[in-house]
Amino acid sequence: MKNRLKVLRAERDWTQADLAEHLDVSRQTVNAIEKGKFDPSLPLAFKISKLFGQPIEEIFFNE
Repeated sequence: MKNRLKVLRAERDWTQADLAEHLDVSRQTVNAIEKGKFDPSLPLAFKISKLFGQPIEEIFFNE
């Protein structure tokens, strides 16, 4: 699954560690999601959606 997480994070000038802190996950988790190596759980996807104020389908999408 592709995502816009890195772009959204960069727009806020956040590091992966900053985003991880907001989401209560590890920096490695953020890195894996951004690289498409890990798909977030539904609760985490909702958390990301709420944090950035965008619908899940605007952040995550199929290739």
